[in-house]
Amino acid sequence: MAPVRSGSSWPIGATLLEGGVNFSVYSKHSTELQLLLFDHVDDERPARVVPLDPARHRSYHYWHVFVPGLKAGQIYAYRARGPRSPERGLTYDPDKVLLDPYGRLLAIPRRYDRTAAIRPGENVAESLKSVVVNTTTYDWEGDKPLNRPFVGTVIYELHVAGFTRGPNSGVAAEKRGTYAGLIEKIPYLVDLGITAVELLPVFQFEVDDAVVGRNYWGYSPIAFFAPHRQYSSRQDLMGPLDEFRDLVKALHRAGIEVILDVVFNHTSEGDERGPTQSFRGLDNPTYYVLEKGKYSNFSGTGNTLHTNHAVVRRLIQDSLRYWVREMHVDGFRFDLASILARDGTGRMLDYPTTLWSIETDPELVDTKLIAEPWDAGGLYQVGTFVGDRWKEWNGRFRDDVRAFVRSDEGAVAAMPNRIMASPDLYGHEELDPEQTVNFVTCHDGFTLNDLVSYNCKHNEANGEGNRDGLDHNLSWNCGVEGPTDDPEVERLRNRQAKNLLLLTLTSIGVPMLLMGDEVRRTQLGNNNAYCQDNELSWFDWSLFERHADLHRFVKLLVEWRLHGTPERDPRVTLSQFLLSSRIEWHGVELNLPDFSPHSHSFAVSAHGRRGHMHLIFNSYWEALAFELPPLQNGVWRRVADTALDSPNDILPLSQAPALNERRYLAQPRSAVMLVE
Repeated sequence: MAPVRSGSSWPIGATLLEGGVNFSVYSKHSTELQLLLFDHVDDERPARVVPLDPARHRSYHYWHVFVPGLKAGQIYAYRARGPRSPERGLTYDPDKVLLDPYGRLLAIPRRYDRTAAIRPGENVAESLKSVVVNTTTYDWEGDKPLNRPFVGTVIYELHVAGFTRGPNSGVAAEKRGTYAGLIEKIPYLVDLGITAVELLPVFQFEVDDAVVGRNYWGYSPIAFFAPHRQYSSRQDLMGPLDEFRDLVKALHRAGIEVILDVVFNHTSEGDERGPTQSFRGLDNPTYYVLEKGKYSNFSGTGNTLHTNHAVVRRLIQDSLRYWVREMHVDGFRFDLASILARDGTGRMLDYPTTLWSIETDPELVDTKLIAEPWDAGGLYQVGTFVGDRWKEWNGRFRDDVRAFVRSDEGAVAAMPNRIMASPDLYGHEELDPEQTVNFVTCHDGFTLNDLVSYNCKHNEANGEGNRDGLDHNLSWNCGVEGPTDDPEVERLRNRQAKNLLLLTLTSIGVPMLLMGDEVRRTQLGNNNAYCQDNELSWFDWSLFERHADLHRFVKLLVEWRLHGTPERDPRVTLSQFLLSSRIEWHGVELNLPDFSPHSHSFAVSAHGRRGHMHLIFNSYWEALAFELPPLQNGVWRRVADTALDSPNDILPLSQAPALNERRYLAQPRSAVMLVE
């Protein structure tokens, strides 16, 4: 056995070099560090313990060592000793096995027990470990990120496992709920027409961290570089790495971008009652926001990462670069991104260095950056998020569109802004109109079906007495709470769903759809299904036939948005057409819009150089006859009317009937799209 060498502090993590592996990890306050090497994932003791001598293996606050003879697949971990002073945030426990914060893969032993990292004593047999990987041997076959412009993007928010885990998914049992299973369903996504999938967290997360049941959503990360092992159909140690890259490559071949929902605001280690698994055991005061040794909780999950500390900032940027460079992902959506604007005391920074560093990173210039511009501590930055490149989940769009379609008093006044890329929120920044990501539903909250089927949340299955989840949903059950056999109520719900979709897909900005909304997927009124890894959350593929009319409506609407503008130029998207057109606002009479509190309807015309469009939105509970703008050389054709049954609810322009009347009778609670 060749003796170890001092190694190098750079690169951070475990790096394959000629003849062995270099290990480097940051630990400012530790006084001793051990590198543990394992031959097999289920070993109860390390095959080798390498003590790191501060005189030889420490540079500044980095501990490092080069171990000859090691190869890809080597399982490893650390143990750290240091002062224990909880009031100062120092919580070293030399018994606990610690993951490498830069670990590219995790090994999960059969005896894994998260609570062993909480109880006193050593936990070697029950702990997670890191794995050395070689990323250079994978054959990408010429693949690279697609770099599609935002103006031509339609996002589909999707849960990797939930998309195919159901028994009726048509995927073989061994591939259900995996990256490989999702690959088999790519033709469905292509047929729907979306251009990007936004995957709920795929960083390795703690599966059993939820209050009840499993941590289904994945918002509990433990490793920022490692693809989630439980989403892999392969049993070999390196399987998740290659299977995830197979998924990215297959999606790219289908013309679909991959956006990852990333969680850099907290970790699964929780508060002082949580496990010591990695960051806490290596350098608690560096990685977390603490106040007198207690964890600040701006994430709502127990702890908050100290994202503007230089070491954590580097970790975040290195993770993003890794997923772009080695995994070829196209973009990121940052969960509770406003936390990245807080300093070590939780105060909001005027110049949040981490956010600006990400924005100006030369390796990320072609990467999509999307912020959820709020956090659980009260920061709400919709319209004021830092930077020039960041796009934002527009929570105001969601709320205002819901309120208008529900026929709320005073809701109509906000609609011109929401349709025209929310200039009241973003106009002062002089940024592109795609600053706003427009959505009415996402994983967090009601599905589209439940938004039009329930007045109240029904989260009893979560085991928290229905106290969890938002009470303010702006939903309406159309007269009956929950499922019903009443055909009139069902017709109204279908119409309301189409109204919400038409508004989302005809507004300027970047539209985002939630997995299954196109077939009315239901969670039975649960608006916080974070722990429901079961049929309640999974895609029910039987809905594809049951709600084929809505699926067809969404498919044609997406096609229209991307390729079917009045100019009939496939290179011009609907957003581009609207931006280059003269816009006129109307009520039931031309040029007389009524945006008063008691109004529930409006119309808008877009007059372009080579075409015209007219949209009517009637959220009133009675039919209204809208005067139509005169056309000099053409005729209006009805492309969509949500009050009509399929297939007349939406038609290709070549099949759309011509209108000869001066007025169009918009039925109660309906939306209409006319094209010259």
